[in-house]
Amino acid sequence: MKISLEQFDKAFENRLRLQIMSVLVANESYDFNSLKELLGATDGNLASHIKALEKEGYITVMKSFVGRKPNTQYVVSKNGREAFIKHLEALENLIKNQKT
Repeated sequence: MKISLEQFDKAFENRLRLQIMSVLVANESYDFNSLKELLGATDGNLASHIKALEKEGYITVMKSFVGRKPNTQYVVSKNGREAFIKHLEALENLIKNQKT
């Protein structure tokens, strides 16, 4: 069985986006500072990749205040979860088809 590169989602080609999606799929939600700390990313780098995933419709951004401090939470969308699972399945198929 030949694996087509079309099965892979370009949105997840970047390591940081793959990590963000992994965290969000495994958790109900995650806030910006916790993601930044967990992934060892800079503010700007994390923000640009989150923006790219949001633009794809893969994550939802929820802004609120905790006391007087702004708090930004991220949640994976239904489309994002489906796209991520499809991407992971394509990776698994690629690996399985490398056996000789």
